[in-house]
Amino acid sequence: MGPGAAARVEERTRAAALRYLAALNRHDADAIAGCVAEGFVNEHAASMGRNVTGRAAYRERLEGFLADFAGLKYDMEDLVVRDVRAVLAYTMSFRLVSAGNVPVRIRGVFRLWVDVDGLVARRVDYWDGDEVTRQLAAASQANA
Repeated sequence: MGPGAAARVEERTRAAALRYLAALNRHDADAIAGCVAEGFVNEHAASMGRNVTGRAAYRERLEGFLADFAGLKYDMEDLVVRDVRAVLAYTMSFRLVSAGNVPVRIRGVFRLWVDVDGLVARRVDYWDGDEVTRQLAAASQANA
């Protein structure tokens, strides 16, 4: 692959990562699902996360996720692109409705693989579930 082709692949990867993040921040389940490949693999390294395979199964979960994570916002800290892979560091903030609208703010990293169609084929999400638990416990104690 020549330098021009490599640059085009990296631009496609960068654009896909940014489009995916923007869709998440718009809370648009259809747009989010539209950013991922049919055989999308969504893997969570955190024990609190739920893995899922397939665009349809991912889309099915998005409504509940977006409803429970009110005001969801990903602030990008860094984006590194190499070939079809992107590593996107973020700070995620939301209010967890199922825990009484408790505000949560955590840092994490997406590792993304983008296919030739510019869709996210695989996502591995790293975040600290213990930090979420700590913030929920602190809010519970403050409200007690």
